[in-house]
This record gives sequence, structure tokens and C-alpha cells, in this order.
Amino acid sequence: MAGNSQRRGAVRKPGSKKGARVGTGGHGRQALEGRGPTPKAVDRVGHPAARRAAAAAKRDATKPKQGRPAGSARARGHEIVVGRNAVVEALRAGAPARSLHVAASVEADDRVREILRLATGSGLPLIETTKTDLDVMSDRAVHQGVLLTIEEYTYAEPLDLVDAAEAAGVPALVVALDGITDPRNLGAIIRSAGAFGASGVLVPERRSAGVNAAAWKTSAGAAARVPVARATNLVRALQDLKEAGCFVVGLDGDGSTDIADLAVADGPVVLVAGSEGKGLSRLVRQNCDVVAAIPIASSVESLNASVAASLALYEVARQREAATS
Repeated sequence: MAGNSQRRGAVRKPGSKKGARVGTGGHGRQALEGRGPTPKAVDRVGHPAARRAAAAAKRDATKPKQGRPAGSARARGHEIVVGRNAVVEALRAGAPARSLHVAASVEADDRVREILRLATGSGLPLIETTKTDLDVMSDRAVHQGVLLTIEEYTYAEPLDLVDAAEAAGVPALVVALDGITDPRNLGAIIRSAGAFGASGVLVPERRSAGVNAAAWKTSAGAAARVPVARATNLVRALQDLKEAGCFVVGLDGDGSTDIADLAVADGPVVLVAGSEGKGLSRLVRQNCDVVAAIPIASSVESLNASVAASLALYEVARQREAATS
């Protein structure tokens, strides 16, 4: 009967499990709360990606570590040089080496014997390893059975290149690179700079190749003899070099002057080479005292940056030799 509170079951007994429900009171709030972002596949137990990651970690944990100590080429803050010619040149030049890794089955030719002699003579740690480990350490580069670990490269300041030339009593000759991102081009330019008596090479800090393993190898050890300076801002560094008395020559196929017509050998010179694709950037070009061209056959569109820098270095060296003879 409606309204009869005395009927059986009409009123909840005291002490029952549930209490009276008054309004919503937030009932169901927990069900409405989000569960957060979906975990990554590798973090989800039972997912195929998680199983693959666990299997890879297990393989790495059981892989032999022969020939790869803590100070190996993969340690942070170090670089590697591979190949017999590059290693022997780096040792001859006194590169800041840390250890020499040699394959147990390497063929002992004249270069290998000289490498071993230079390494033992300087007290360099010699680690005999396997070809497989050398493949891993060099990222499968052509190491020819030898691998040298060296300290991370220490860059000079731009004006240090001019100061060193003045201290030696010779006019400075600097090669500045604008947008050269291939380390092999950088290594080739360093090698040419050493061949033609340049004071050093200048690279910008951003959007430019640095002195890494590839540059060391291509330079054939010249990176240990030719200082490389790094500038936070290339345009500002060129302006500082101009204030220090340097004549800045940009190299471009559209230059208004032939490189051979520049009588620049009697003073400090900065040769600026741009990338093969884009050439000199606008601001760098504006800060050059002159933009010179290297005459080439019309059938060839442009020269590689390292080739152009080498030809310009040769021309300046030729003029200086002619002026002193």
C-alpha cells in the first residue's frame, strides 16, 4: 500500500551495507575519469613489439665483448680513424690517439709494420681484436684491419689562425667554408690546406661538417697538422678577419674577376668556398672584398668545393712563390 512505511521491505534496515542515495553526489565520477595515454607498443606486455625488444636486449647482453673495452671508439667524446693510410698519417702527425685496434689476422705489410712501430714507440695501448668487432666499431667502414681511436677534436678560434701566421712571420692564408656539409669535402680541403701551406680552415658551428672520423680519414692525417677553427657566426668571423687585415676572396663561378688576376699573395688572404649546390650565401657574399671565378670549360657546370678550394690555394701559393723568387 502506497505510503505505508510499516510494510515489509519498505524501509532499509539500520546497519545495512548501502546507505541512502541523495542526489548524484558524484556517483560514477571514477568511471568518467580518463586512463591516460596509451602506452607505447614496446611497453605493452605481450605485444609483438615488446617481445622483439626483449629478444634484442637478450642478444645484446649475451654478445661477446672481445676487443671493445670501455675506451673503445664508441665511447662518448672520441672519434675513430680507419684505414691503413689514414691511421699511419695520423700517427706520424702526432694525432691525440688513445688506442690502436688491430685485427688478429691482418696482413703485415709496410704500412701495418710502421703503424705498430709508431704505436709502440709512443706507448699507445694496442688491442688485438677480430675483424667482426672492427666492422661493428667502424660501422662497417673499410678499416683494412686497423682502427685508431682519437680524442674529440679541439677547435681553434678564428683569429688564432692569423696570430699563428704572424708569429711564424708569414702572411695568413685561411680557407673558410660556407655550407660545406660533407665531411669528406672538409677532409679533402684540410689536406689541400696542408699541402699549400695554409694557416688553417674555418668552419661555421651550424649547418657545416665538423672534424669527425670521415674528415680525419679523407685528410690522410693532415687534420693533426692543420688547425681548424669554428665560428659561431661565419659572417661575423669574416668581419673580424677583415679588421685583422685579411683580404676576403669569395670563390664562385659567377665571380667578376679571374682568380689568377688577383695579386693577393703579399698579404693575409681568406678564401671562402661555398657549397656545390647553393654556392656562397647572400650575407657571406656581401662580406667578401671580391668574388673570384676559376675559369673552366663551358661544358662543366661547376667544380666540387674541395677542388675549387685546392685550385685557389695553389694559385695563392704560386703567386707567393713567384713574389719571393
